Amino acid sequence: MSTQKKAAPQKAEISSMSFARAMAELESIVGRLERGDVELEESITIYERGEALKAHCDRLLRQAEAKVEKIALDGEGAPKGTVSLDSGK
Repeated sequence: MSTQKKAAPQKAEISSMSFARAMAELESIVGRLERGDVELEESITIYERGEALKAHCDRLLRQAEAKVEKIALDGEGAPKGTVSLDSGK
């Protein structure tokens, strides 16, 4: 039961992380798991956090890709600005 109460703030914290910060923490988790210097219970906990961090990084990358795809081009194919993702154009 206390795990559920703890999980919600952690997920909220992750959702506000920058890509660089989330990736750095994910790399740290992978390193700890690869070294095997954590107990089983902690391994499970940090693995789950790593999965959440990975999902967050994937979301941020997809958002960045969508922004790149929304660069507007002029008649000659040269960039002329960007179109807001929210505009749906």
